[in-house]
Amino acid sequence: MNIVSIVGKSGAGKTTLIEKLIKELKRKGYIVGTVKHTHKGFHMDKKGKDSWRHRNAGSDATLLIAPGIIALVKDEELDVIEEIQAYLSDMDIVLVEGFKRENLPKIEIFRSDGDHKGPLCMDDNNLDAFVTDSDYAPDVPRFGLKDIDAITQFIEKQYLKV
Repeated sequence: MNIVSIVGKSGAGKTTLIEKLIKELKRKGYIVGTVKHTHKGFHMDKKGKDSWRHRNAGSDATLLIAPGIIALVKDEELDVIEEIQAYLSDMDIVLVEGFKRENLPKIEIFRSDGDHKGPLCMDDNNLDAFVTDSDYAPDVPRFGLKDIDAITQFIEKQYLKV
């Protein structure tokens, strides 16, 4: 399984880029998983619903099943990369949003019109590509914000070995 982290500062367009890459990779026949990093935690269920009640009572894992969809909420102590591998091992590629400090291959998106002083990963040895409309030019392949076909081809060659 190939894991690639799409990184950038808030508002840079990480989610939009991932959406476009998912569509293009799926169109090419790949099985694509995604992971969204959140610092705030999350709740999939509303207070008082049965699955919330199960977790509130102490269940270590709750699997929600409906026609055509499964969701798992599980207390886990694995490292981030181990968790991704454990739960998404049947994917051809996993695009993760965030995890800028993890030891993962990274594609950074940086917009010149943002309030940010500079890119995040210019000195990160895991930076494999840079997507931007700015003049920054790290020593990795550089793509424009709308170069989805070229970025997808890069992902295929770099991580999927096509």
